[in-house]
Amino acid sequence: MMVTHDSPVPLYVQIKDYIRRSIQNGVIAAHERVPSERELAQQFNVNRLTASRALKELALEGLIYSRVGKGTYVSPPKINQTLQSLSSFSEEMRQRGQRASSRVLHAAVEPANEQVARALSILPGTEVVRLVRVRLADDLPIALESSHILAAVCPGILERHDFASESLYQVLREEYGLRMTYAHQTIEAQVASEPELKALECKPGTPILSIVRVTYTDTDQAIEYVRSAYRGDRYKFHTELRLVETQNLHQSG
Repeated sequence: MMVTHDSPVPLYVQIKDYIRRSIQNGVIAAHERVPSERELAQQFNVNRLTASRALKELALEGLIYSRVGKGTYVSPPKINQTLQSLSSFSEEMRQRGQRASSRVLHAAVEPANEQVARALSILPGTEVVRLVRVRLADDLPIALESSHILAAVCPGILERHDFASESLYQVLREEYGLRMTYAHQTIEAQVASEPELKALECKPGTPILSIVRVTYTDTDQAIEYVRSAYRGDRYKFHTELRLVETQNLHQSG
């Protein structure tokens, strides 16, 4: 396919559409390398700025991703999580046939600050386990997650477990007998902060889904407060909505 230089459609749009069709038709599969700026410029007889703009827009759409020093690759389909069930990241990935792993950035027992204390209905200064991880699916960073768990309900958890590979929820359930049964969760769209950009290996301007969740046990005890930043180009949420019909009640006067 050659671009049409006298077309009213900008050259970068023509190149972008060509690459998009190649991805959608399976010509370039997930995780396969996409031609570089230089290669696209040569292939379509355009300057590198035009090729660069095409790649940047495809990246913003979540169709491709870059790895420093390695090149640009086709993104896998977005992870689609339903909002009806409570499950861990590791469990979600296993159900989708993907390999979940983590990079632990911080793990320590710390005094709860006012925000965490308020969420967990405890006094500021109460000890909590703070676990900060980059969550990966098939080695691609998906989310930056900061969990705070009541230290009193899981003594010694950091000394006995490696949460780079283990599931936090599975350990809490199987070793400490904690049954997480429901959660209150809010989701907001935001632009990634500098720490999030670095941890998630994404470019400035990348949208994220900011999630705040408080998880409760079957005894209605709040035991976990989590703040997560999910890459908007690699993750999406799905829910089913039903119309609730109301009846007008006529009062007789």
